[in-house]
Amino acid sequence: MTEVLPRSEPVDGGPSEPPLPRRGLTVSTGLAGLSLDAMASVAYGPEAIVLVLAAAGSAGLGMTLPVTLAIVVLLTVLIASYRQVIAAFPDGGGAYAVAKTHLGHRTSLVAAASLIVDYILNVAVSIAAGTAALTSAIPALLPYTVWICLAVLIGITALNLAGIRESARAFMAPTAVFVVGILTVIIAGLVRDEPASVTTAAAAVTDTRTIGILLLLKAFSSGCAALTGVEAIANAVPSFEQPRVRRAQRAEVALGVLLGVMLIGLATLIGKFSIHPVEGTTVLSQLTEAALGHGAAYYIVQFATVVLLALAANTSYGGLPTLTKILADDNCLPHRFAVATPRQVYRYGVLTLGLCAAVLLIASEGNMNALVPLFAIGVFVGFTIAQAGMVRHWLLRGERGWRLALNAFGAVLTFVAAVVTTAMKFTEGAWLIVLVLPLLVFGMERIRSAYRKIDGTRGAGCVPAQPSPTGTVIVVPVSEVSELSREALSAALSLSHHVVAVHVCLPGANTTAFTKAWEAWHPEVPLEIIDAGDCTVGGPVARYVRDNFQGRRRVVLIAEVDPPSGWDRVLPSHRSDELERQLRRLPDTVVCHLRVQAA
Repeated sequence: MTEVLPRSEPVDGGPSEPPLPRRGLTVSTGLAGLSLDAMASVAYGPEAIVLVLAAAGSAGLGMTLPVTLAIVVLLTVLIASYRQVIAAFPDGGGAYAVAKTHLGHRTSLVAAASLIVDYILNVAVSIAAGTAALTSAIPALLPYTVWICLAVLIGITALNLAGIRESARAFMAPTAVFVVGILTVIIAGLVRDEPASVTTAAAAVTDTRTIGILLLLKAFSSGCAALTGVEAIANAVPSFEQPRVRRAQRAEVALGVLLGVMLIGLATLIGKFSIHPVEGTTVLSQLTEAALGHGAAYYIVQFATVVLLALAANTSYGGLPTLTKILADDNCLPHRFAVATPRQVYRYGVLTLGLCAAVLLIASEGNMNALVPLFAIGVFVGFTIAQAGMVRHWLLRGERGWRLALNAFGAVLTFVAAVVTTAMKFTEGAWLIVLVLPLLVFGMERIRSAYRKIDGTRGAGCVPAQPSPTGTVIVVPVSEVSELSREALSAALSLSHHVVAVHVCLPGANTTAFTKAWEAWHPEVPLEIIDAGDCTVGGPVARYVRDNFQGRRRVVLIAEVDPPSGWDRVLPSHRSDELERQLRRLPDTVVCHLRVQAA
């Protein structure tokens, strides 16, 4: 699932994609740059339907086309609804922005939480599906599925941490090859009377069941994973060339037509060639082999699928870090998520996405069919919120016509789909999404509350009184009489006349020798010797600072040698880190570090 905005958009927009061409998107480049999630979903959507219906044998597989037609009807409603979103929100935005405008803060957090989950799942599912396409073409790689998934994930994460991004035009070639390949498979399969080649692997064993409404609903909910990404174009209207609204609407319709044709065409071929689940081989691989044989054309389609799925995973790396940046700006996530590197990379968002996707891939052993059931729930939550927000938008404008009816129908339909998907997939892992979404919302609410308290303490938004000097005492911890101690005391004396040196007497240390050395040096700075007691330095110094100098500004100056670089940084004892951890808990206390470069 991808929601995008140009990077120059204000905070209340949706998450953004990698930088797009400055002169704007056309219909073709918009499809290539914004619809990769939706295009790639044909690699796992039909397979998710087949896996469920195969439980009822050949009769169940015969229902693949009707179930797919129901999904395409829902797709049509969504495309029509999002065309209205484009017209109503020409500045772009996503479910988060729509909810924030019309449905309130908490609902917008639900939308944001669903987006976070879907971005993470998009990476995991796309990489797992791409690896499945690769292992279908080269079966010898099947035992290394998890390692291949992790290698691809690490590569994509590393590229994004380095700030290497592609433009929408760079996506055109692989997208075109993939779409042309799938359409070729459909056309070639329709004109063939018999399969050009048949997969010889054993069919996956399933428990035979009769066809019932619950089985059909389960197949429908599984196949709804193919609807991911249909909202992306509606959320990136400002990225299009003028007239933006018209171009974005055309791109949305083109996406719906292409996706619908591919889904219906592949479903037709599944019934025609009696495709069934085969261990180690994807449904798309079987269809390609049946339509084109096992020659060069087969490998072109498979490798085009691998590349497109990898690119689809990469789109989340443009979306989630920017979404987390927006949430951090809104005080709903830690502010470090809004900090960019010199290459304009939101490092914490990229790393969070990579780590979460890695956990999912390892837990699922790289099996896309174990991940797909989790995918559609968050998608439909976002759909429902966006459509409900549009209903309120039209009501506030006094609209009582077909636009209101369309979005209301879309909201009801997507809400029902969300309920059905959750109910049908609850025992297959959907419970995890049901648990994670409210936990994310709760966590963001707590963070926002914490920042509100911090802002109150800071006195933000008011004009403070004039600053005035206060009595300051500088405490300098010293461990020995040395050049480093001289540098520390010199720096302290340059800041204040009231300087106190503190020496912690650790167990086994020769305090007498230190005292004699200090008296011989005679730096004309008062010295306090403190008993360590607990073998630490930080605790005794913190207690000394806390119990003395009440009502004064207290500054603790810590001097340390800064190692040259590399592995040398593990050599110091890091007593300074211990000191800072203890001192930072004290109110009205400033901790300063004086770093002396090693020769």
